[in-house]
Amino acid sequence: MQLKNTVVLVTGANRGIGAEFVAQLKKRGAAKIYAASRNPGAVDVDGVVPIELDITDPSQIRAVADAAGDVQVLINNAGISTGTSLISGDVADIRREMDTNFFGPLLMTQAFAPILKANGGGAILNVVSALSWFTVPGGGAYSASKAAAWHLTDSARLELSEQGTHIVGVHMGLVDTDMAAGVPAPKILPAVLASAGLDAIESGLDEVLADDWARFVKSGLTLGPSERYQQLFSALSGS
Repeated sequence: MQLKNTVVLVTGANRGIGAEFVAQLKKRGAAKIYAASRNPGAVDVDGVVPIELDITDPSQIRAVADAAGDVQVLINNAGISTGTSLISGDVADIRREMDTNFFGPLLMTQAFAPILKANGGGAILNVVSALSWFTVPGGGAYSASKAAAWHLTDSARLELSEQGTHIVGVHMGLVDTDMAAGVPAPKILPAVLASAGLDAIESGLDEVLADDWARFVKSGLTLGPSERYQQLFSALSGS
């Protein structure tokens, strides 16, 4: 699927990775870009259609689906990280991560699947994470939500294949955005991640491992838990 002349909706489009998706879609000649965010006034890009959307609000999702019936590509990018432990953390914060990182993309997929079908099949891209495949102490809520998003990606691929909808899952380590600003570790640029995701839509690739860390983490999934986490934590500590 070529992105030139297509209609695309990007969630979390006002900054970071989402803003880069918008910029690169313009360069690739998308006919219309819906830039969805909780604060549409923060989107100031010529030729882009800002649209208000809190993906944790089902009524807003329905309203956006009604207003954007011409969408051919959905990019589920919006997400949060609260740094909450599954064991000792506040359940309200855990639910907030699940609502944003899993239930939001789930409801968007349910709302837009029939629209994509009516418009020829199209594609859905989910920004997931290498943390869908492992966790760290104190960060279990984020990992759990991204693991659920990974399974949503696989489920959508299986269930929407008959209608011709291409599903892409993008996995990565740290990206140089506000979310990872306080983490002193190597990061990829949002432009690199967005480009890899859009390339996957155009080439028919199902899964993107956008950096060395994502490739390293996935390569260890066949190991037993003890050996796998020993390998991961050794890499994280640099030993």
